Amino acid sequence: MKVLILNGSPRKDGNTRIALSEMEKIFHKNGIETEYIHVGGMDIRGCLACGGCYDTGKCVIDDIVNKIAPVFEESDGLVAGSPVYYASANATLIALLTRLFYSTHFDKTMKVGAGVAVARRGGTSAAFDELNKFFTISGMPVASSQYWNSVHGMNKGEAAQDAEGLQTMRTLAENMSFLIKSIALGREAYGLPVREPKQSTNFIR
Repeated sequence: MKVLILNGSPRKDGNTRIALSEMEKIFHKNGIETEYIHVGGMDIRGCLACGGCYDTGKCVIDDIVNKIAPVFEESDGLVAGSPVYYASANATLIALLTRLFYSTHFDKTMKVGAGVAVARRGGTSAAFDELNKFFTISGMPVASSQYWNSVHGMNKGEAAQDAEGLQTMRTLAENMSFLIKSIALGREAYGLPVREPKQSTNFIR
């Protein structure tokens, strides 16, 4: 079992990294492999809306998004962590997630998702909601914790002082580990939910 962890902070070893590292310890304790990728400092542009991925199942912009795609496909869960900018996740991470989810054709049903937001003070719940939307449109269960998935800290290293936030990260990783294992057992015993043929309704005719 494996979890892909994406760090959307431009700061390689900042507060977002502290939050995600707390989760990694719990995943490893539960025998779950992790692949950590720091994407926040990369040059990742947004979707071109060209439609090229319809036929190929990959983005026409051949960058880190296409390299992450097979890792995501083989993973049982995805954690997306981000600092908060104007009550939103880092634009680099959002550009990556938009293209990753839109361009890939593999079934994401029952992969477990978790968004993590890190901020000095406010805006975490809005950024947290933004990240969760990628999961909920894709049939991915969203892992929860004892509180919204947020950690607080401004200057480098301050997140290590947020005892409640770090506990929230550990609880999140424990719950996510349980979900991943439970879904694996359920898939083996019952298979995945049967999906109806997709119905698309346009509002302009």
